[in-house]
Amino acid sequence: MNNYSILIVDDEDAQRNVLKGYLEKKGYKIYSASSGNEGIKIVQNNLIDIVLSDYKMPDKTGLEVLEEVKKINPEISFVILTAYGTIENAVKAMRLGAFDYISKPVDLDELDLMIERIIENKNLRSEIQILKNQLKEKFKIDSFISNSSKMEEVLSVAARAADSKATILITGESGTGKEVLAKSIHYVSPRKDKPFIAVNIPALPETLLESELFGHEKGAFTGAEKAKKGRFELADTGTIFLDEIGDIPINLQVKLLRVLQEHQIERLGSTENIDIDVRIIAATHQNLEEKIKDGSFREDLYYRLNIVSLHIPPLRERREDVLPLIEYFINKYSKENNKQNLSLSKEVIDLLIKYNFAGNVRELENIIERAVVLSRGDVITVNDLPNVVKGFKAEKEIIVNDEASLIEQVEALEKKLIYDALSKANGNQSQAGRILGLTERNLRYKMQKYDIKKFG
Repeated sequence: MNNYSILIVDDEDAQRNVLKGYLEKKGYKIYSASSGNEGIKIVQNNLIDIVLSDYKMPDKTGLEVLEEVKKINPEISFVILTAYGTIENAVKAMRLGAFDYISKPVDLDELDLMIERIIENKNLRSEIQILKNQLKEKFKIDSFISNSSKMEEVLSVAARAADSKATILITGESGTGKEVLAKSIHYVSPRKDKPFIAVNIPALPETLLESELFGHEKGAFTGAEKAKKGRFELADTGTIFLDEIGDIPINLQVKLLRVLQEHQIERLGSTENIDIDVRIIAATHQNLEEKIKDGSFREDLYYRLNIVSLHIPPLRERREDVLPLIEYFINKYSKENNKQNLSLSKEVIDLLIKYNFAGNVRELENIIERAVVLSRGDVITVNDLPNVVKGFKAEKEIIVNDEASLIEQVEALEKKLIYDALSKANGNQSQAGRILGLTERNLRYKMQKYDIKKFG
């Protein structure tokens, strides 16, 4: 069944019924109205993609219906059906936003071509709206920035899986580039010219997540004033990226499993199944096998998602990638900030290569952007780096040896643990305190005691 709904507005019963029967056989969901006012009410209460409206009707002209429909939903494609197919009327209709017009009696082959053009146009505009400038970038597997053998293995599997329809599960710590890899896979796949829809599951309130993923009908819940397509429908024929899949509530895992098994969705508040063709790429930083053991993640869903498994190692385990990433980010942010010929001092390069990057590639990008913005000359120095990185240098100077007293060893270890926690928390003292099991006040006291400067 097609996922497009068409409204036919015509006061001639015979014409309306012929079009309705023909288009239903084509698999479209059809609504029909015998007057302009009735048609407008249907548009107000239902999710309509295309309107085919007669030009001359007793209560309203097709142009008047067009104006009202565009006020309700400007994304609806409108076609005028008229036996009065003058150039003047056609020009008026196009100025008001009509897609085109067809003379009556309607040639069904011409109508087929018209609807195909509308659908192609809708798909294109939808992709542009959703992806914005992403399609211009055209991510490629071979442009994924990496020199390490560990990432070569990951990219090799990703490249082979891209041509298939197989579901992919990407694992790795936060900031390792899971979404970038998902986009790379999409843009070298047969679906590269179709939508890529990214969904950050933890960012959506649990009460709205079902509606966001699967859509809803008008009146499905308080505030649902109009029917709405969900992210799966928007991703139809393309790819949907479900980031942090480990956070999806258990009740929605059943619905997601059905999508994987039946390739169908059901909007909230509806009993109608909608066929979809979507490639699913999921990602998580969590251990899903542990979540299966504690009952918070379905085992059957895990195995349906984990057809192809890709694990992105943390940046500290692939230090060969640090320099090419630095070069990429330097070029990127130099252009954005109109700073040319920037380079890094040897001390900065040495420090960044040795740094542990608790936030992985995302943290490295933030560090370089900050350094570019704050740099005064052509060379980025240690002074341009955030304190969390400079603190890492101080941490390396902490030495615990057997000849030190017990108090000295304890203090040195405590100091190192504080640096570790601040690094993991990107300098956030409240978060670092929670990692250490300390109140923020106690952490500040210890930082003063050990002369640990504020990170940032």
